[in-house]
Amino acid sequence: MNIAIVGGGIAGLALALNLHKHGIDCHVYEVAPEIKALGVGITLLPHAMRELTALGLQDALRAVAIENKESCFFNRFGQLIYREPRGKYAGYPYPEFGIHRGRLHLVLYEAVRATPGDARVTTNRRCVGLEQDNDGVSIHFEETTTGKALEPVRADLAIACDGVNSAVRRVFYPQEQLCFTGINTWRGVTRLKPIFDGRTYVRIGSIKTAKMVIYPIIDNIDGDGRQLINWVAEVTSPTQSRNDWNKPGKLEDFYSYYEKWTFDWLDVPAMMRNADTILEYPMVDKDPVERWTFGRVTLAGDAAHPMYPRGSNGAAQALIDVRVLADFLAEWKNPLEALEAYETARLETTSEVVRTNRATPPDFIMDKVQTLTGDKPFKNLDDFITQQELREISKQYQRVAGFRVEDVR
Repeated sequence: MNIAIVGGGIAGLALALNLHKHGIDCHVYEVAPEIKALGVGITLLPHAMRELTALGLQDALRAVAIENKESCFFNRFGQLIYREPRGKYAGYPYPEFGIHRGRLHLVLYEAVRATPGDARVTTNRRCVGLEQDNDGVSIHFEETTTGKALEPVRADLAIACDGVNSAVRRVFYPQEQLCFTGINTWRGVTRLKPIFDGRTYVRIGSIKTAKMVIYPIIDNIDGDGRQLINWVAEVTSPTQSRNDWNKPGKLEDFYSYYEKWTFDWLDVPAMMRNADTILEYPMVDKDPVERWTFGRVTLAGDAAHPMYPRGSNGAAQALIDVRVLADFLAEWKNPLEALEAYETARLETTSEVVRTNRATPPDFIMDKVQTLTGDKPFKNLDDFITQQELREISKQYQRVAGFRVEDVR
């Protein structure tokens, strides 16, 4: 069996590694002209690390990541709302890592390159369509850099791992649109002395007004003890204009929401002003669909279930997708039945995560507190809501996303 994987991101490369474990031949086709360490930060939750550990990558990732010890929620006045341990510090068998997305990508890429065969990833290939027959799939590519049409690639199966704007998904859902509700984000990285213990994942503010997520992704980046801090600013736009992807962000577009966020433990405006890089992104997803699998073609990762980047769950769900898919392809004699079984196993589970990320992600804790306190500083939070009630909100999201301690084994 020969499988073509369209997209060489996290899902595509992890799928190649999972297929290789089962001795299944595959080839990855990536739109980028070359693989580079691009982007900003990403969090690998314990269920993501379970998948990556099974691929033998935990040590390689630990060498270039930061292990999170706890997660803390604050209101926009810098007051602590709730805290909880994370990863192994919460009793999971796997750690939780904060890592530069580009470093994660390179670890996966080098692992694929180290598998037998030297032509398993081909870059500079933009998918422009496909068709299938009883014997296989013909995938049409053009050179990304020149637009030159290339000879079709023939494979037994095609797996779309080409992200939120998937060209393969568009073949089957040509009229589909991204869902945008007016929320834009800006992502930056700044060199700072460690915040708290240098191992804390921080959320501040509220989805209703302005919110931030902040966590370290590289230790001692300058030899002077500073870390590379990843931060995400999330703002509801009154104009409903949507940000672009991977476009340089302008500080003046969002700075006014945060200019008074100066706390005794962090100067947020200074962190923003001193950023090495700022990129803008829209907060988008797509409505869950009824089918991913169409004969010899199926979808995985963001191509299957684009979700709001809340709860650090997109990468984890993609990694689970591709492991389940590879396992079924190895176990089932009929590969078309394997694709259908994969869809049955994963479609509704991920659809629930998409819906939950819209309505009640982990950030809902701050939203709830803001409503109860009238968006004012509090003297005693227990007068409004207990820590146990906040813990239940967190546990509910973990249940939906499949990473309660008892689920991650």
